[in-house]
Amino acid sequence: MAIIVDKDSVVLVQGITGKQGSFHTSQMLAYGTRVAAGVSPGKGGQRIQGVPVFNTVAEAKEHYPISASIIFIPSSGVKDAAFEAMAAGIKTIVIITEHVPLHDALDIMAFAEKYSVTVIGPNTFGVISPGQSKMGIMPNIIYTPGIVGVVSRSGTLSYEITYHLTINGIGQSTVVGLGGDRVVGQSFTDVLRLFENDLETQAVVLVGEIGGSAEEEASLYINEMTKPVVAFLAGSSAPPDKRMGHAGAIIERGKGTFDSKVSALEAAGAKVAGLPWEVAALLKQCL
Repeated sequence: MAIIVDKDSVVLVQGITGKQGSFHTSQMLAYGTRVAAGVSPGKGGQRIQGVPVFNTVAEAKEHYPISASIIFIPSSGVKDAAFEAMAAGIKTIVIITEHVPLHDALDIMAFAEKYSVTVIGPNTFGVISPGQSKMGIMPNIIYTPGIVGVVSRSGTLSYEITYHLTINGIGQSTVVGLGGDRVVGQSFTDVLRLFENDLETQAVVLVGEIGGSAEEEASLYINEMTKPVVAFLAGSSAPPDKRMGHAGAIIERGKGTFDSKVSALEAAGAKVAGLPWEVAALLKQCL
């Protein structure tokens, strides 16, 4: 089993004719993802990487049983693209684009909640269920099928940690990138709940960072989980009130500090690694 995407997911690429959309379509196809169609207004009838291109999502949906869409649209057009996908009945949307306007992101999430749509991102590396399907921009070669779920706010940190899991013989069920923006579709708690209910997943890795309260909120759910959780947090040396890369990675009014997150996670029973490559050793103690 896997969460969010699996071998049966039929994928649409919105923005397939752009440089990023075209390149990552080729990589998803190479991984075995069932990319059925692409959408690029005014460019219907073309084929990109062998994938047929349509002018609208509705038109693509008429031809293929699309279940998920990945968006490579410039930030100003993401809201319209997401709304178009949801209006066509697509229930899983991955938004790779960063710098989506805040109010647009809020509108997307409100619409998604109303229509029970799972949104990953914005500003995400995507989601991959190793050996089954990939919707995102992550490197293909570092993943291996297995029993550990990974959920992360950071793309590069998740790559490093997942690579160390793989070389230590620990495979992954699904790896999920929440996204680095202030407003994203899924929380740590949302994804942890999916992993808790997934029969294949036997342990979970949470990759967090300073800023916001997502990790503290997740600790409340971790306290109820039956599966072990190992965490790594970035930002131990970051000064207060300074934004560090991600829009959500800022400590404000004493909240979202490294120490507060570590304390909350450890109190909930999670093991917290001091360095990324220590995650694998802590997992082996749990499994």
